Amino acid sequence: MTMKFSRRGFLTSASATGFAMATGFAMPSLSRAASRPQITHGLQSGDVTTDSGMIWARTDRPARMMVEYDVTDSFRNPVRMAPINALPESDLAAKRLIENLPSDQDIFYRVQFADLNDINALSEPMVGHFRTAPASRRNIRFAWSGDTAGQGWGIDKDRGGMKTYTTMAKHQPDFFIHSGDTVYADGPLKDEVALKDGTVWKNLMTQEKSKVAETLAEYRGQWKYNLMDDNVRDFNAQVPTFFQWDDHEVVNNWSDAKNLMADDRYSEKNVHVLAARASRAFHEMTPIRQTPSEPGRVYRQISYGPMLDVFFLDLRSYRGPNGASMEAEMNPASRILGAEQLAWLKKSLAASKATWKVIACDMPIGLIVWDNWKEKAGAEAVSNGDHGAAKGRELEFADLLRFIKNADIENIVWLTADVHYTAAHYYNPDKASFQDFKPFWEFVSGPIHAGTFGPNDLDKTFGPEVKFVKAPTKEQGANLPPSMGLQFFGLVDIDGQTEQLTVRLMDRDDSELHKITLDPVRRS
Repeated sequence: MTMKFSRRGFLTSASATGFAMATGFAMPSLSRAASRPQITHGLQSGDVTTDSGMIWARTDRPARMMVEYDVTDSFRNPVRMAPINALPESDLAAKRLIENLPSDQDIFYRVQFADLNDINALSEPMVGHFRTAPASRRNIRFAWSGDTAGQGWGIDKDRGGMKTYTTMAKHQPDFFIHSGDTVYADGPLKDEVALKDGTVWKNLMTQEKSKVAETLAEYRGQWKYNLMDDNVRDFNAQVPTFFQWDDHEVVNNWSDAKNLMADDRYSEKNVHVLAARASRAFHEMTPIRQTPSEPGRVYRQISYGPMLDVFFLDLRSYRGPNGASMEAEMNPASRILGAEQLAWLKKSLAASKATWKVIACDMPIGLIVWDNWKEKAGAEAVSNGDHGAAKGRELEFADLLRFIKNADIENIVWLTADVHYTAAHYYNPDKASFQDFKPFWEFVSGPIHAGTFGPNDLDKTFGPEVKFVKAPTKEQGANLPPSMGLQFFGLVDIDGQTEQLTVRLMDRDDSELHKITLDPVRRS
């Protein structure tokens, strides 16, 4: 693939002495280890384009974040950026947009913090890497998955931690799409969990992970917990992540109408307050780009060269109540995308010149996900389970699919997670109740480190056909621990010559479970 470097080499090349001399700070401070700032949770990068990328770091005290970058890991000709401050208001985390970069280029960035109370006290420098998107056609590889540290399965160091991240890193993807449930703010961990094989799962514990998140500090703590894992930090230093969210970043099956009055775990019952705190933590703790006019917005488009545009959806922020609408006509309760996001998506898809348009959707379209699993009642996702004409939340997707057909937009692929197993679905209008759309593929992956469930039933409204599925058997049961190996991610390769798109569904042990190559539809 594209990254032709040794991570060990470029990390060790970032000597503290070299960076301190370059930044002009006094050398004696480097020996005062006890008084020096620390980079607490590694580095992250994300939302990379042809000429820019966002980077992130966090320190342990109010400090000045200093960044320099170069096109080689030797840092022989670094560009030094103006410093910014990491302050308690952002939990000592800071993000920096690196701009005006050359396209299709490895970028090595080096971060160091200077204590604001003792400017000569410097942290050890840390180095990260990303590659800018190409301006011309070249091979592209990226990964996607979802669901990190869910259902009680946190970091068990004796079992190697979140090992799927290391498996993904071996493929050297250009970027990783985290398709939601990036943290489990509503899923407290226990110290130990007894397994069926007689062994014990031992969770690394923090105060914030011992209860459901309610305060801003507790929501921030969900992110800091995941970043305690060696696999995650090593992955983040090498591969940029493009984040979207789903429900567990706030609370299970979250919508604005979520009622927590009967949930004794919560003293804060107002879901709007919880969502506001969760959103702030999400934007503080990830390298997601800020939209100046809408700083909390999650849906966005990232163009990754002439062959790929990725459209990130948000099915949480604008939805009506779960299971509230089965009407055949659109009404506010039927919304799941929301009118503004739907209009943006239509306009953006129609304007896209990329060969492939990947829609990163945090929930599958045709899989039935119940709000109340015991009674199998209430649509939590898109499909409502009646297999008939589009109703309720299906109406927005019917509208979108009809628009794609009428606008003659080709080469759309849907990637998603949420359901904790992996599958390939082909949506066939000839098999559908609603038929006014072009056929398309949807690929499901995850969990990356959480309990494994499934498979779910399919709603026939949009004619999905199961072409592949890997999920627990009835004998295995539900909520399988990561140690059983049913942890999944997907790989997408786009060939720079043929422009073919190949999807591989993978497991934690790096076994290829399913593979398909799609030919682009070319304009005559």
